[in-house]
Amino acid sequence: VQLQASGGGLVQTGGSLRVSCVASGRTLSAYNMAWFRQAPGKEREFVAAIKRVSGNTFYADSVAGRFTISRDNAKNTVYLQMNSLKPEDTAVYSCASTPFPRDLALASNYDYWGQGTLVTVSS
Repeated sequence: VQLQASGGGLVQTGGSLRVSCVASGRTLSAYNMAWFRQAPGKEREFVAAIKRVSGNTFYADSVAGRFTISRDNAKNTVYLQMNSLKPEDTAVYSCASTPFPRDLALASNYDYWGQGTLVTVSS
């Protein structure tokens, strides 16, 4: 499956932004999906995940209550709605997928990755 992320940009502190990840090649419904991010000079970190069957969602503590991951299987798209953005949310956001029931917070458990989209939050 090929993944294409988009929707990044520049936003002020407290603002909102939605990034999208479109899958092609295979149906999105077959995959658990996640968003990870990597800030300059830092390691990649888990942001959010959504399971392929149950639709259950999981979030990093740093974004819980502010970010929402969702999926539209008909459009083969996963979204990350980001509200109340903070400067520390500035990073390249990448989507990832795996068909297997693994620990979804570990980047090493994902089989496919899209290119990132840059989100910059100004103070």
